[in-house]
Amino acid sequence: MSISAISVTDLRKAYGETEAVRGVSFEVAQGDVFCLLGPNGAGKTSIVEILEGYRTRTAGAVSVLGHDPASAPRALRERVGIVLQECGVQHDLTVTELVDMYGRYYRRSRPTQEVIELVELTEKRDTRAKDLSGGQRRRLDLALALVGDPDLIFLDEPTTGFDPAARRHAWSTVQSLCDLGKTVFLTTHYMDEAQALADQVAIVNAGQIIASGRPHELGGRDARPAEIRFLLPPGVTLGELPEIPTQRCEQSDDHVLLVTAEPVLAANRLTGWALEHGHELEGLSIAQPSLEDIYLELTAATAVEPST
Repeated sequence: MSISAISVTDLRKAYGETEAVRGVSFEVAQGDVFCLLGPNGAGKTSIVEILEGYRTRTAGAVSVLGHDPASAPRALRERVGIVLQECGVQHDLTVTELVDMYGRYYRRSRPTQEVIELVELTEKRDTRAKDLSGGQRRRLDLALALVGDPDLIFLDEPTTGFDPAARRHAWSTVQSLCDLGKTVFLTTHYMDEAQALADQVAIVNAGQIIASGRPHELGGRDARPAEIRFLLPPGVTLGELPEIPTQRCEQSDDHVLLVTAEPVLAANRLTGWALEHGHELEGLSIAQPSLEDIYLELTAATAVEPST
């Protein structure tokens, strides 16, 4: 049985008469990447800041690495690393100087050069913070969170503003943390990021968790019908296609969409027919609804009142 790094039961947070978090419960297993998704104003920030010890809860029980974050004991603070959306550092210090300085705040710290290498800043170790690119600054933020060798890392929108290459570098760093046995609590607006990194996902909307599970299972995603798309070969009509188990068949110009609960059988019959008759199926793709599709469907079904 997995050990919980975070345990939340019936968590509630009210601001005056507005209840921003309404009875939220979830568990984060030790060593997992847990991703909290939700639109702006859904209560995500309140949940995360309660877990980090920056806000007090109105009701409910919260345990982070076996401690109540509301009391913020030093034993907990030294085991938690936090990367906020914006982190302020001394801009005139170099990467090495900053990691050295932050490392001295902890009784247990990792070697400076090891941390710099982990976040892929070795070539920038003597560069001042003010001269780093946006992506390099975020990697420096992560280095400063990691130097205390935390068991749990909070990553708040860690790749906002990154170009695609920088985002992939950041993903690689997070995966390296998993290899070290760290637990990661991630918030992001990028569904592909959640898909690539998360072991478990929870969607919060209007202060409540409306769905949770593994990314490929969320909202019954793994059981949803698949969509097969392709271009109809020249001179071929829709009626000439082989018998394929479909729930829906649509044609727009030469573009064909088949919706099927049996994608393997459908694809086998379609491609077998194409090979037998010498047809090309240009643009052929087979896909189930993406995590983004499920997210949009679930959040659209719940009205959200602005909160924190």
